[in-house]
Amino acid sequence: MRLLTVTTLLLLFFSTGLALQIQCYQCEEMTHDCSTPEFIVNCTVNVQDMCQKEVLVKDDGIYYRKSCASSGACLIASSGYQQFCTGKLNSVCITCCNTPLCNGPRQKKRPQPSAAITLTTPQLPLFSLYILLLLSPTLC
Repeated sequence: MRLLTVTTLLLLFFSTGLALQIQCYQCEEMTHDCSTPEFIVNCTVNVQDMCQKEVLVKDDGIYYRKSCASSGACLIASSGYQQFCTGKLNSVCITCCNTPLCNGPRQKKRPQPSAAITLTTPQLPLFSLYILLLLSPTLC
């Protein structure tokens, strides 16, 4: 009975914790910010774990490109283009974030971070460690 209870708890816990999916805005070369519901997409589970936003300043206006991205690819791209993020003509700014719809419009009440990369730390791994430590005497 105890094994059944532990197995059920672990399956319930891991079924909600391992399938990480994020929603992002997605558009290509738009002249408006494309942060409306029709541009919301579900990113690929456990592969695309970040949202990416590119702002390009061209001679005919500002263009936006938004998408889902893997953390590695997004962080490499954002760091590679950091020197070109000037806000002037031919500027390219790439930012990465990992919360739902974080590549949308800026929050007006929150101060914006100065770095090009905005990350938040999920609390799930700490919680899972705590649960496993609580259950370890039961499993032995």
